[in-house]
Amino acid sequence: MRALAKLEQVLPARLRPRVGALHAATLSLPGAGPTVDAEVLTTIASACRDHERLRFGYGDRDGTRTQRSVEPLRLVHTGRRWYLVAFDLDRADWRTFRVDRIADVPVTSFRFTPREPPAEDLAAYVSRQISTAPYPHRFVLRVAAPAEAVARRVPPTAGVVEAVDEHSCRVRTGANTLDTVPYYLAQWGFDFVIEEAPPGLVERLREVADRFARAVG
Repeated sequence: MRALAKLEQVLPARLRPRVGALHAATLSLPGAGPTVDAEVLTTIASACRDHERLRFGYGDRDGTRTQRSVEPLRLVHTGRRWYLVAFDLDRADWRTFRVDRIADVPVTSFRFTPREPPAEDLAAYVSRQISTAPYPHRFVLRVAAPAEAVARRVPPTAGVVEAVDEHSCRVRTGANTLDTVPYYLAQWGFDFVIEEAPPGLVERLREVADRFARAVG
């Protein structure tokens, strides 16, 4: 976000309101990612501010390109990527779009009346959408460490950390394959208990634990 301040200082006066709109329309999550064209960002931010519909080409995870018509709500910056929270008019539901997958500069059109947001805490909403929703295997852990300490190891792009009390927290996360989960969790360095798990996860953790136990005799 410091880059936005520097950009605002060198822009002509007529363009500074667009950067101001980008500041106002952006939430940040702690956590270098794909480069995003500045004109794309400022166009989206201005549309969020002015409640203008957007139309753009979008590439899904599988590479499929579709045209989207949306009512933009807010930009969220994770420290790695930019995301747009918007109501998808064709799908009649809220969606989270990766801005680096938006093709060219979006086209603005009619103004709209803002809808009720999908969540009160949009930063937490986006964190859930990108850290758990895309994955086929999702699980919940009770971690024996304060939420603040766990959040330093588990960025919002990797999981949602929720405080339980002063000494423990709950982490919601996901994975593409169960094979990576044991090694992923071991990197955290915290004791934990599995509260919710997909089929096969507990067995996979036991297999890996037994293998390491045999390795050390």
